[in-house]
Amino acid sequence: MSKLDIRAFSLAAAILWALGMMCLGWMGAIGWARPIVELLGSGYIGFAPSFVGGVVGGAWGFFDALIGAAVFAWLYNRLLAQSR
Repeated sequence: MSKLDIRAFSLAAAILWALGMMCLGWMGAIGWARPIVELLGSGYIGFAPSFVGGVVGGAWGFFDALIGAAVFAWLYNRLLAQSR
């Protein structure tokens, strides 16, 4: 098994999560997935079912996933090194 590149993994996860959050906000603006957007909006300040809310959610999601994925990749690499 090989180690994860923490920067590449984190950036890939952040981009995908940001795009997903943005699309989810925009879907909420047209009436789809509105309850999910409102639920996530309780944690992501400014995330709402609207165009601007989708952009705000995308920004929050980018930084949230960037940090979360970096921690995940770091922990994975540590556990991988321990198992050898």
